[in-house]
Amino acid sequence: MSGMASNLAKKRALAAGFGTNANAVKYLNQDFEALRAQCLSRGGLFSDPTFPAAPESLGFNELGPGSYKTRAVQWKRPGELCSSPEFIVGGATRTDICQGALGDCWLLAAIASLTLNEDVMARVVPVGQSFGESYAGIFHFQFWQFGEWVDVVIDDRLPTKDGELLFVHSAEGSEFWSALLEKAYAKVNGCYEALSGGSTTEGFEDFTGGIAENYDLRKPPPNMFQIIKKAIESGALLGCSIDVTYRGRKEKLIRIRNPWGQVEWTGAWSDSSSEWNSVDDSERQNVKADDGEFWMSFTEFLRHYSRIEICTLTPDTLTDDSVKHWSVCNYDGSWRKGSTAGGCRNHAYTFWMNPQFVIRLDEEDDDPDDNEVGCSFVVGLIQKNRRRLRKVGEDMHTIGFAIYEVPSQFHGQREVHLDKNYFLTHAQKARSETFVNLREVSTRFKMPPGEYLIVPSTFEPHLNGDFCIRVFSEKQTETRPCDDPVKADLDDETVSDAEVDAGFRGLFTKLAGDDMEISAAELKTIMNKIVSKRTDIKTDGFSLETCRIMVNLMDDSGNGKLGLGEFATLWKKVQKYLGIYKKNDMDNSGTMSTPEMRMALKEAGFTLNNGIYQILVARYAEPDMTIDFDNFVACLMRLDMMFRVFKKIDAHDSGSIELDFHQWLTFTMI
Repeated sequence: MSGMASNLAKKRALAAGFGTNANAVKYLNQDFEALRAQCLSRGGLFSDPTFPAAPESLGFNELGPGSYKTRAVQWKRPGELCSSPEFIVGGATRTDICQGALGDCWLLAAIASLTLNEDVMARVVPVGQSFGESYAGIFHFQFWQFGEWVDVVIDDRLPTKDGELLFVHSAEGSEFWSALLEKAYAKVNGCYEALSGGSTTEGFEDFTGGIAENYDLRKPPPNMFQIIKKAIESGALLGCSIDVTYRGRKEKLIRIRNPWGQVEWTGAWSDSSSEWNSVDDSERQNVKADDGEFWMSFTEFLRHYSRIEICTLTPDTLTDDSVKHWSVCNYDGSWRKGSTAGGCRNHAYTFWMNPQFVIRLDEEDDDPDDNEVGCSFVVGLIQKNRRRLRKVGEDMHTIGFAIYEVPSQFHGQREVHLDKNYFLTHAQKARSETFVNLREVSTRFKMPPGEYLIVPSTFEPHLNGDFCIRVFSEKQTETRPCDDPVKADLDDETVSDAEVDAGFRGLFTKLAGDDMEISAAELKTIMNKIVSKRTDIKTDGFSLETCRIMVNLMDDSGNGKLGLGEFATLWKKVQKYLGIYKKNDMDNSGTMSTPEMRMALKEAGFTLNNGIYQILVARYAEPDMTIDFDNFVACLMRLDMMFRVFKKIDAHDSGSIELDFHQWLTFTMI
């Protein structure tokens, strides 16, 4: 229940503007300004209790407590490492970052690119931080995390060994912004070791909120250079591409930086190559420095490199009106075992249960240089918080997505979740480049105008995980979750005393006893005697809680017991539910699987969305994701009661009700 409350609170916060590029969420509710003011007023330096200077902040395996790599590690503040520490010296540059004993060169490359864009840099590294008068041992940085910006507070105690910083450091030794940035990023991901191994695009995205693409340069698309050119025009982060005049013609060159700051290309267009002798001095840009940065021709670049990574920025990140802004849509989702984790298309029986999203493409690109007509867009699927789970032995799921054309009869509709029959009879129109165990899978598409369905999934079914899916498009598009509406078609099945036939009346008299009413405890005995004689359904018996729900639903008198007509009405419902249960038990196993349950609920009159179905599976399914008969009845009875109570209070059919605290407690206790 607390998780549901947290999700509701988060949605309201987002609606109020928290987590946007201009109003970051305070990570772990730590307020930088308030904490710094407290430290300054008492004359002490900040120590962060949420990310302590302790072994658990370093790692869990190779950097775990007691490992040889962490022996003799000491946490020291910059003032203990040099006499005059500086936060940033002469502006942040890509040469400020040197790798330490952590395998996070992917992060270093992203930080280096960050320094090339002043607006993005100021977003991640807020101004006004120094070791001057306002120094209190506390710093803060801002990162994009799965759809929202967070402000992360840290103290400046850094891991050292033999008096040197253990991880990222500056070349000159007195500049500390990059080491502190790395610590803040480690905090968000759980520990330093969680940063080992990754893709530069991950850092790109967390520093910008943009969407990243990867291109295999062994088989690049024919318009690769145009993709790079358009990326630059949209302000994206990537290796710079410019035209240089060489012997009277234009040469396509790529500028590259090795994040280690060492080892450079020595062929054509390298620092000391003869090609530069034929280029005017005004067009040369620092080509002789031994700084790990170098130039290559575009053809050599394609020959020697395997991949290129491009991060297209969100409109709110860009302040330069000269760049082309892409349209962005972002939605959260989750996969839950038994309800919304259907696996890839290989699993036809469960694939349809995955979350579904519709994208509507209306306008074709303005591409005079591109002969392919269509609408360009990039779909990115990110799995959330998987680095943090490394501490408990989990890692990235293998993820991907498929794209289908929406049938014309469903155009313009959003309250529909396409079922198994649709996916069995329709082929996908496109898909992610591959299913892979990375944090994000993203692919660029160009498709004709129309409506398309995006189905994100893990490769295998029944894996729990949270994700966000984003669509970046050159033209304005509409992307929306596509899910069933929440509604119930409830028939009036009431049986009056007068309608009860003589045979049932006689049965009731025997069962009810002297008071001629049936209590929850008596109902439990009756139901279990009946189901124990059935060999075609499996059940471990009706619980007293289930029987109380049934009594509460049928009891119009309010005395907590069932009279003749009330019991007859209940019996009619149970018989109906038994028929539905048997019909949807396709393999005659005596139980119902969770995919069968969703179809059975719809047949019983209940149309539910993914979120509610996830809750029902979590509450009523067995560990093997089956539903036995007593739990099926309990689920339907509770749904029936909740819909009827709401409908009764919502006298004007407005779709919302207002309860005071006493009423809230009364109804939640039913």
